[in-house]
Amino acid sequence: MSDLQNLYQELLLDHSRKPRNFGELDCECARAEGYNPLCGDEITVFLQMRDGVVCQVGFTGKGCAISTASASLMTESIKGKTTAEVAALFEQLHECVTAPFDAEIDPEPLGKLAALAGVRRFPMRVKCASLAWHTMRAAMSGDESVTTE
Repeated sequence: MSDLQNLYQELLLDHSRKPRNFGELDCECARAEGYNPLCGDEITVFLQMRDGVVCQVGFTGKGCAISTASASLMTESIKGKTTAEVAALFEQLHECVTAPFDAEIDPEPLGKLAALAGVRRFPMRVKCASLAWHTMRAAMSGDESVTTE
């Protein structure tokens, strides 16, 4: 395994063991629930928006290590971003995790999120990595729930 792959693996393990922004928000906020029926991952995402910018974000739920790490990384990545920036980041991440395994991926625009690129090797895990992201988009658009089915 390359040094970069080792670094990515450690980053995912760290975010899975000690998720950032885990918990409900104590404010008026948008929320959505997400469910992955294939593996049973469940997540609720909470967003506080002000003037089109994500001010606060949190999540609760239970899921596999990839699902939890992805949610944690997502919360760190979208805080302080505009809805347009969040939408662009969602598209970049989605393209990264769904691209063919041998496709060249530019990790620069994704930053830490590039650690999730490895799920491309395991198509069943793509939904684990993207559940939090789809749930966050649902919360932003006013939907109450989403499923990866």
